[in-house]
Amino acid sequence: MSKESLHPGDIIENTYIDIGADTEEGYDISSRSREIARNTIGDKTPEDRIRQRCSIAVGDFAMAELMRFCYDPVLAGLTALAKGVPIFTDIRMVETGIQKKGHTSQVHCVLDIPAETEQSGTITRTSAGFLAARDQLDGSIIVIGNAPSALLVVCDMIRDGCKPALVIGTPVGFVNAAESKEVLRTILIPSISNEGTRGGTPIAVAALNEIITMFVSRQ
Repeated sequence: MSKESLHPGDIIENTYIDIGADTEEGYDISSRSREIARNTIGDKTPEDRIRQRCSIAVGDFAMAELMRFCYDPVLAGLTALAKGVPIFTDIRMVETGIQKKGHTSQVHCVLDIPAETEQSGTITRTSAGFLAARDQLDGSIIVIGNAPSALLVVCDMIRDGCKPALVIGTPVGFVNAAESKEVLRTILIPSISNEGTRGGTPIAVAALNEIITMFVSRQ
């Protein structure tokens, strides 16, 4: 699949699909939710689709206004999925939530990567995990839905030369969550984030799963 064929502008007219809905009832619920979100948020761009899905994930249309997209992240995500790049997550909830159908990318949680001895016990496990995975992050998709400390570490690594294809960073909480996302938005890297202290696993997973859905719709 060529880069040109993956331009986001080509995908917004496709029929709605939900590859995670395995039953008729599940698909009915999903499609009705999407119709409500589409009518409320709009459906003009691929980013609108992500706004819809993230709003559905938290049951609050206010989330749509909080989403931020930097440096063409949808195209970056589609291109990375076409290459089958690995996906690295901060916690297992995010790893579990990411759709495994329709693409060849392997999904890894950095908690499963042994941390370097000198870092153990001094920084968060998620931060240590991303540091341990640094040699595998170039060209990858990074999805952080929980840990602001890990997002700050990833931002530092990018400034030091690490080049992931896409960073989805939506940590939640009152300590460094909003600040870490602000830092992410200052970096010249395709990213999806949200403003403020809200966020979490549902937002991170929803953002990537919508890109995966777009990718599948192009097959």
